[in-house]
Amino acid sequence: MIELLAPAGSPESVIAAVQSGADAVYLGFGDFNARRGASNFSEEEFAKAVRYCHIRGCKVYVTLNTLVGDRELADAAGMARLASDYGADGIIIQDLGLIRVIRDAVPDIPLHASTQMSVHNLAGVQACAEMGLTRAVLARELSFEQIQFITKHSPIEIEVFVHGALCFCHSGQCYMSALIGRRSGNRGMCAQPCRMQYSMGGRMDDYPLSLKDNCLITKMQMLEDAGVACAKIEGRMKRPEYTAAVTQVYSRVIKEHRQPTPAELEQLEMAFSRDGFTTGYFDGQKGPEMFGTRQEPGKDQEKFFSNIRKGYADGELRRVPVDFYTVIKEHQPIQAGIADRDGNKAVVKGTIPQKAARRGVTEQQVRDQFYKTGGTPYYAENIYCEMDEGLHVSAAELNELRRRLISELTEQRGRLPERRVRQFPPSPNDKLAPRKLSVIFQVLSADQLTQELADLHPDYVYVPLEVLYQKPECVKPFTETGCKAAAVLPRIITDDQVTEVLTMLRAVRETGVEEALAGNLGHIFLARKCGFTVRGDFGLNAFNSYSLEVLRSAGLESVTASFELRMAQIRDLKKPIDTEMIIYGRLPAMVSEQCVIKNSAGRCSCQTPGQMSDRMGSVFPVVREFGCRNVIYNAHKLFLADKRRDYESAGLWGVRMLFTTESPRECVEVAKSYAGLSDYRPNGLTRGLYYRGVE
Repeated sequence: MIELLAPAGSPESVIAAVQSGADAVYLGFGDFNARRGASNFSEEEFAKAVRYCHIRGCKVYVTLNTLVGDRELADAAGMARLASDYGADGIIIQDLGLIRVIRDAVPDIPLHASTQMSVHNLAGVQACAEMGLTRAVLARELSFEQIQFITKHSPIEIEVFVHGALCFCHSGQCYMSALIGRRSGNRGMCAQPCRMQYSMGGRMDDYPLSLKDNCLITKMQMLEDAGVACAKIEGRMKRPEYTAAVTQVYSRVIKEHRQPTPAELEQLEMAFSRDGFTTGYFDGQKGPEMFGTRQEPGKDQEKFFSNIRKGYADGELRRVPVDFYTVIKEHQPIQAGIADRDGNKAVVKGTIPQKAARRGVTEQQVRDQFYKTGGTPYYAENIYCEMDEGLHVSAAELNELRRRLISELTEQRGRLPERRVRQFPPSPNDKLAPRKLSVIFQVLSADQLTQELADLHPDYVYVPLEVLYQKPECVKPFTETGCKAAAVLPRIITDDQVTEVLTMLRAVRETGVEEALAGNLGHIFLARKCGFTVRGDFGLNAFNSYSLEVLRSAGLESVTASFELRMAQIRDLKKPIDTEMIIYGRLPAMVSEQCVIKNSAGRCSCQTPGQMSDRMGSVFPVVREFGCRNVIYNAHKLFLADKRRDYESAGLWGVRMLFTTESPRECVEVAKSYAGLSDYRPNGLTRGLYYRGVE
């Protein structure tokens, strides 16, 4: 049966989830999880939560799913070690470097790929398996057919979000909260900018990024039949009553193999919704009907939550089946045993029974006493008796035997596992930085690849794969002067698009382009399959020295440092692989399955970039991406031409200028300013996060 995984943002939420039928809970422990705003757990609370869950047959997964800096790695690994010591059943993780560290230091605890790793195709799942992960949480944007394909061929377990909030952007690829307010979603501090008002050219009363909550309650049998291992409910930031209300419905529907009743659907909506729910991604039906906003809850919801709270707070609803055994023989101490379905057993002895003066204890009387497990996390499914007649055994003694058995079984079920602990792996070795920085131009369109730009003699030019496929001659002015061209893969490539991408890659490779830029683990395999040397893009979120080492081991030629790092952090990275950083351009804030342009205009106009403005008057360009997706770029352009000394002393292999909405003339002027040939400065410039950092 598919595992039901419920959110637990507080100790009370653990009780709410377990008593409402969850098979597992996931919770934050410490500061390295993607919901740092939730209550999370102290060490003592965490130990109690794990014991509480395990006694009642519920698993516990710990979220350590944020990017971690070099100076934080030891603390994060320490949290993983504590989680393992206290018996957690797995760790949900995003950071590639932290995966490497935990795999070495705490080798026995299972690791799961967080949805923050942007796993959205089979190649990505296979990459997770190669790193030793045992489960992958897929991107929320996938359709049933895409999920089914991955699950059918996956070498590891697959987990799918079935209920709760939908981010507008692919998880792990959203930088908007960080760029506009230093609150990084990749660091667990998302300010939810997608829930704010924006204008697409009209009045400031629209919410073009606010999606309704996901609700797949009617699709559970499809997911189970497809082989999905785990169904996950989102909501660690929500109150315990929400967890209970949603978990109850999903638990009943899954266990009873049926569709929800109208009353159960109403319960889900009462718990939380944004103008109702959506199954748009699952059904492959994207569009404006997927959007909605949260209305202020009324008094009816408080009454509803009060009733829900009474349900999970009053006594034990979650009870584990056990079998009791009793042997009552003349001249022998009474023996009683208990066994659960997980192989735990206990045996205790009582007194030697005496001959009864009148009527001896009966088998039914023994059964009646052992059935009295109320108030405990157990219920007696079977009671086996072997006894001689005419013996006296008091009800009090039978009750005491039952209590002793339950106490011993509880200790066994709550026992901590024995797991290995090893040393923190050594820091990666630095690769000697080249004497001369490689200069890289990245463009978005063929029009930007002018002869004048080529005359500035960059070392590399990064060009979208689609552009190289459609206009292979566009890079000729660059390659003729010794500049190397690299094909930029789309950040999102679903399995139904892999054939098209492979066709483009092979065609581009035949034109002489030998290098590719990949921003997702799964895409590294696709590019290498077509004979490309692969470089790592910012989407890989390389945030620490161990991440760079992992990507070097994966065979990459170079890696792009996360632009959420401060300049000092980039300088201090151990760089076992050639490392580049982005020093100019509109940084990508979001990449989405949705087409904001079409949703706003009601028609496709992908060739013309759109504009989205916020309440402060900042204007964010909206540009088409491969597969009719959208990329929203930052309102301000990163500009570091006057910070040359800083990036030249950072131990880098290369620096990249990212040209997006610039005209061909502006591309040239920017490049000249970085070469010291011009005093050009763009309007609305920013230093990005290199000097401010993120929370």
